[in-house]
Amino acid sequence: MLTLHACEASPDTAVLVEGAQLAAVGPYEELLAGHPRARVRRWPGILTPGLLNPYGPELLEQAYHPDPREADRLGTEPLFGERARALLDADPSARAASARRGVQRMLAHGTVAVAGELRGRAALDAVRGAGLALAGLPATLPGPASLSPKPLVLLPGLAPGKPARFAVFDVPDRAALVRDGAATCVATVVGGRLVYRGR
Repeated sequence: MLTLHACEASPDTAVLVEGAQLAAVGPYEELLAGHPRARVRRWPGILTPGLLNPYGPELLEQAYHPDPREADRLGTEPLFGERARALLDADPSARAASARRGVQRMLAHGTVAVAGELRGRAALDAVRGAGLALAGLPATLPGPASLSPKPLVLLPGLAPGKPARFAVFDVPDRAALVRDGAATCVATVVGGRLVYRGR
């Protein structure tokens, strides 16, 4: 089944997905004319190759991501430091559950690849299970560990034959994405699968 993803603010960068690969990249009208039976997913904003989050270990092994049922007590943002360590060590399953929630939050921020040396099985299993790519660290790290690090690190361009891995942000252009951050993500695709949908 072919799926055509197109965005309102970037109609010249549409992608045709077949299985886990990009079958074609180009203007929406051209791809639609060449593949009229493809299922079409239209999104607001822009289509990008997705983001690399350089803080894999910090966010998936050192931070605690509260369960929604803990929001009243712990809030919804990742916790760091002594409090995170105490929560991660409190229960044998806490580390794996937190890593899975952390990966889901990364996907909700357009992350399709993580960097940094992941040492724990829980984080590695969560990353591999979601299909996130593992990448090398950038030469310099932006600021503190964040789901929306500044500056954002976009992956290289989309091309036919490459893995179907990309993210959609509800912004008018890349300058707005840099300004408004990764929380503007409305869809993330990894391995040809829609793994996050904000709308």
